[in-house]
Amino acid sequence: MTSARPVIIAGAGIGGLTAALALAHRGFRVIVLEQAERLEETGAGIQLSPNAARTLIELGLEEKLRASAVTPTALRVLAAASGREIARMPLGETASARYGAPYWTIHRGDLQAALAEAAARQLDVTLKLGMRVEDFVAHPNGITVSARCGTRTLDERGLALIGADGLWSAVRQRLGHPEPPRSAGRTAWRGLVPAREVAPEFRTPLVHLWLGRDAHLVHYPVKSGEAINIVFITSGDRSNARGWSEPAGRADLVARLAAQSWAPQARALVALPDAWLKWALYDRAPLRHWSKGPVALLGDAAHPALPFLAQGAAMAIEDAAVLAHCLAHSPDDPGAALRAYCAVRRTRTRAVARLAAHNGTTYHLAGVAGLVRDIVMRGLGGERLLRRYDWIYGWRPPGAAGQVE
Repeated sequence: MTSARPVIIAGAGIGGLTAALALAHRGFRVIVLEQAERLEETGAGIQLSPNAARTLIELGLEEKLRASAVTPTALRVLAAASGREIARMPLGETASARYGAPYWTIHRGDLQAALAEAAARQLDVTLKLGMRVEDFVAHPNGITVSARCGTRTLDERGLALIGADGLWSAVRQRLGHPEPPRSAGRTAWRGLVPAREVAPEFRTPLVHLWLGRDAHLVHYPVKSGEAINIVFITSGDRSNARGWSEPAGRADLVARLAAQSWAPQARALVALPDAWLKWALYDRAPLRHWSKGPVALLGDAAHPALPFLAQGAAMAIEDAAVLAHCLAHSPDDPGAALRAYCAVRRTRTRAVARLAAHNGTTYHLAGVAGLVRDIVMRGLGGERLLRRYDWIYGWRPPGAAGQVE
């Protein structure tokens, strides 16, 4: 039997809302405190691999997500300078059959809207906007969380506090980890363009990955195929900007795609969006423990990873499933439940972060090293490339067939 006291979640992003739904499905009452005054369609596209899609489907979101998601048939890897295909990793029906769940591309706003609507339908989930968590005090009967609402400070009492408040987490700092995120020396430029404006070959349901010198380009359809999400990641930048919304000029980005280094079709695609947003990339050293008593971190607040494996949102979604499982098994001892949650997640999230960082280096190789990379990828072929991700995509939530880790 679950506790009558609510679980308090700081942050109504993908991880926080998924955790709220997962906990409500386990019989908990949940209060989500979000500092934004309203939930908006922020960010751009994300990839939901089968390990993430499976968890969302089990929470009842399949019909809503399929309405706006795209199921790419393959990941197509291209050489930036020539535009020639290096490898084609099958997704689509192959991934669904292999892993028992689809591989989707979706706009972040559509995913968050689906989660928020599902949470609003849950009587046991309360979402409070304009509430920034600033402090907390643990006591024998649970935890008291202080949140700023305008000029007022309000207290919420609950069973446990989950910090799902992102890379710049206030809960993480208050938990005893004050070190700020460290710059990764990379910048992601994000744009969205109507599909009708791009070349026909780029409207197809594929994820395109272009590998270039000190940069790479990713694009794929979202919004039921009506829009193309474009991300261009460059090395050597030292921006101190935080967040998702620093405007950027198209001319500045196009100038970075030298004609001798990028094929004409890639340059033409990047020239299409009228507006770009710059996103400075950061990471953190891994934590050995990200819980203390009735408080734990989730997603980027606990274990941020660079976006070179498309697993940031997926790891937060997995966290949510494991967190709910552990709390449901020990509702009267949240400290023990949260320690178990961290113990289950530590090895996997570290491995994902390491592989993401490795990919970031590999993607940006040039010269002889880049040629060797391309030869290796061609030699492996798409099927063997996919098998390399079995340990990620084949993950199943606790209680499902298969292993958690």
